[in-house]
Amino acid sequence: MASIERTAYPRFKRNLTKKELHQIYTPTIEETQFVHSFARGSEFLLKAMVLLKTFQKLGYFPKGNSIPKGIIEYIRDCLSLSQDTTLDIQPSRVTRKYQQKIREYFHVIPNGKETRPIMINILTEAAKVKDHPPDLINIAIEELVKSRCELPSFRVLDELTGQIRRAVNKEQFQLVSSKLSSEQIHSFNELLIRSTEKHYSDYNRFKTLPKKPTLKNLRDHIDYFIWLQSYGDMTLFLERIAPSKIKYYAAEAKSLDAAELKDYSEPKRITLLICLIHQAQVKTKDHLAEMYQKRIGTIHNSSKEDHKDMKEQKQNELEHLISIFNDVLLIMASENNDAHIHEKVKETIDSYGSVQTLLDKCEAVASTKGNNYYPFIQKHYKNSRSTLYKLADLLQFTSTSQDQSLMHALEFVMENRNKRTDWLPDEVDLSFASDQWRRMVRIKQKDEGWLIHRRHLEACVFSCIATELKSGDICVPGSESYADYRKQLLPWKECEPLIPEYCRELGFPDNEVDFVTGLKSWMIESSKQIDQDFPDNEHVSINEAGELILKKVKKREYKESLKELEVLIKERLPERNLIDILCNVEHWINWTRHFGPSSGSDPKLKNPRERYILTTFAYGCNLGPVQAARHMREDVTGSVLSYTNQRHVTARKIDQTLRDIINHYHHEFDLPKLWGKGESAAADGTKYDIYEENLLAEYHIRYGGYGGIAYHHVSDNYIALFSHFIPCGVWEAVYILDGLLKNESDVQPDTIHADTQGQSTPVFGLSHLLGIKLMPRIRNFKKLTFFRPSSDMKYKHIDSLFSDTIDWDLIELHWKDLLRVVLSIKHGKISSAMLLRKLGNYSQKNKLYQAFRELGRVVRTAFLLQYISDIDLRRTITATTNKVEAYNGFSKWLFFGGDGIISDNDPEQQEKSIKYGDLVANAIIFQNVVDLTAVIRQLKREGYYVDPEDLSVLSPYLTEHIKRFGDYIIDLGEPPQPLDGKLEVDFKTA
Repeated sequence: MASIERTAYPRFKRNLTKKELHQIYTPTIEETQFVHSFARGSEFLLKAMVLLKTFQKLGYFPKGNSIPKGIIEYIRDCLSLSQDTTLDIQPSRVTRKYQQKIREYFHVIPNGKETRPIMINILTEAAKVKDHPPDLINIAIEELVKSRCELPSFRVLDELTGQIRRAVNKEQFQLVSSKLSSEQIHSFNELLIRSTEKHYSDYNRFKTLPKKPTLKNLRDHIDYFIWLQSYGDMTLFLERIAPSKIKYYAAEAKSLDAAELKDYSEPKRITLLICLIHQAQVKTKDHLAEMYQKRIGTIHNSSKEDHKDMKEQKQNELEHLISIFNDVLLIMASENNDAHIHEKVKETIDSYGSVQTLLDKCEAVASTKGNNYYPFIQKHYKNSRSTLYKLADLLQFTSTSQDQSLMHALEFVMENRNKRTDWLPDEVDLSFASDQWRRMVRIKQKDEGWLIHRRHLEACVFSCIATELKSGDICVPGSESYADYRKQLLPWKECEPLIPEYCRELGFPDNEVDFVTGLKSWMIESSKQIDQDFPDNEHVSINEAGELILKKVKKREYKESLKELEVLIKERLPERNLIDILCNVEHWINWTRHFGPSSGSDPKLKNPRERYILTTFAYGCNLGPVQAARHMREDVTGSVLSYTNQRHVTARKIDQTLRDIINHYHHEFDLPKLWGKGESAAADGTKYDIYEENLLAEYHIRYGGYGGIAYHHVSDNYIALFSHFIPCGVWEAVYILDGLLKNESDVQPDTIHADTQGQSTPVFGLSHLLGIKLMPRIRNFKKLTFFRPSSDMKYKHIDSLFSDTIDWDLIELHWKDLLRVVLSIKHGKISSAMLLRKLGNYSQKNKLYQAFRELGRVVRTAFLLQYISDIDLRRTITATTNKVEAYNGFSKWLFFGGDGIISDNDPEQQEKSIKYGDLVANAIIFQNVVDLTAVIRQLKREGYYVDPEDLSVLSPYLTEHIKRFGDYIIDLGEPPQPLDGKLEVDFKTA
């Protein structure tokens, strides 16, 4: 049975505010007249109105004893009935009569014979793509409400969901099993049996994770992929099963050991194994594509280092060659006879060595000129050559555009891979390559004309493939992250009817001509206004060289009363330990209800709430299960905590708990409203150390050391909204929008601030079409290009800032493509992070990239003009980005175990570690606001004047009163004081 708390099944809120009572349960004139039309007498009027308003709220008729007393009393007062009027809605003829009239009033189909087929159809279709029972129940509730059906009881809905889920899954298991021969079934079962020579069964090998992308590890992973492929194409067995179900079955198989999987029925066991193998094949393609790019990156980085070293070594040779050239020039200057000049020049050159020797030296010195490190690539490429060819064979790189020049070049080098000659006929179109590569690859010979240098061509082709994998111009069929993203977009036929409503919501014209016209008018008007106001703006100026000069934002000065208030608060804050805080927040919110087995049933653990709290503490503070268990009761072991983490907690479930904490924080407290309205957020990353032996680990130049980046989105009221864990080498800007879009809480910012990573034009373009205002902190604005609306547009005061012009035709031409991408993101077909990974790399082939870049140039130019002219905006951006930077330090203070190193090499577990940390951090923030509110109320009662301006600069990132160390004892038997977020202070919100 699924827990009702994990679903959206409508229930009465425990504590209703006066505002909520008024908004939800106040009868309208029409409703009052309707009730009076059939109910006579005080008790019957109260009965009818309570039934009507509760049905209107819940969608079903609740039992009388479940209706909060406050609702009954409020409705009674609204009807001006006597205090003695009692409510009786026990089953009776009158009750049933009233219920039927109310259903007819709301045009609702009664729960019963008519609604059951509707429920069965909804759940059957949903169970084909979803598996988690609470998700199925939520879908059923949503569709029943849309169909104007009365909701059944939760027990009925839960039982029916379980029956249909089991039936659909059983049907899918049988479907897969029916496609297999008895020999194939036997071979799959053999995977679970451990041979005497091995410590683990082959089943365990399907869970292999990629290691650090060294050449040896890359070769090992290629061998692993070949082994995976030896089991054949699993998609043949998984036809008619939704990708989401395949992922779920694979995740379930991954969480089990061989002994547990043996206990399943054969059809289910075989299906889970096939899904696990399929996902392993898909993911391994992704891992190999990523390792391929990193191997190419390593080759280029090593070549750059060699070029740098050679540059230093060749300085003496350069001076030597210059002296030879100087001697030659002196001869030519002192002689008039050409024959004598020729003879003396020849003698001079011969004295320094042969002509060929000097030419070799010149070539060596020339190769160090500028930043051309390409001649050094061959030295490092040759060690990886066979491995790169093997990857090209296995991954089957495919172009995503009509430009096939790179693919034809790949075919050419593959055909000639076994030839020993360095020279090949000039039969390759090198339009895909840079000028530097073309000069190295295509060489003019004296007698044979133009020829292709085979080894240089190989290095060029493999390097360009790595670049185009990043930009999405090349895909890997059968992968996930490197699949053709265009095929993941909504078809235009599905997008077209959605455009008018979407554009209306965001205030955009719903056709390309008007969209571009409006965008151009907005850019012209805003730039003209800033030009007009420029002379009166004392915070910005342009010097004689035409350079922009911004005056620094002055540091905010605080009152002496703030220091006094901080001292008083520090003295009065109660000492807390971390586990007690998690217990308190659990009492107030019941956040652990989201954790549980993947089946969606109630957990069968002993004291599950305690287990979930201790597991969150162990992983959220990075102690790990074993170390944490040493400081807990004897019945809490490391294996118990590890089991709970593996089987009962996912990243998705942690996000759901975070959503609950954020919502209560946002709605229950007055204090955070002084810090921010939740309308803006800031994004920033901070490095966490991880072990080198995994694919995510990269050396970070800015931070130093190997690790990954925890990329946090923090609201202007200090609460953390969403986090990712990403490699150090990834362009952080791709996750700026993704965090906002994946945030499912009631705090929905429409403005995002970020550091300089957010300056990219494609990100500006995409954020504009998503209705998000991107306002990053600008540090190197002098290097950014300002674009004119048109070439003939001139400005009186700021004209020197502009250096290029917008191509409006490009935006208009690809307007439909831009909208298709945005609608695909909104409907969950593709993530904004995946798309921006493709759009974050320059591509001369990708017209979508070019269109987003052009749109982004418009939006960024308008923002830059606003940024330089509005000092208050700069102050706001700085203040909000300072909050996320403060959160980074706060969350790391709580992540104190294991020397701050994330020890797990599994990317999924690494992501969970960061989200566990957010859960602990948000719980501390929540408790700190509870305590701050109580202290401020107490100060107010003691007669102390509390200035709202002082409160507005407080922070919930307080740690001095928190105990991190010692024995960790959990006690859920003593509930904290009831939650009360009222300050009892007159204030204005931020």
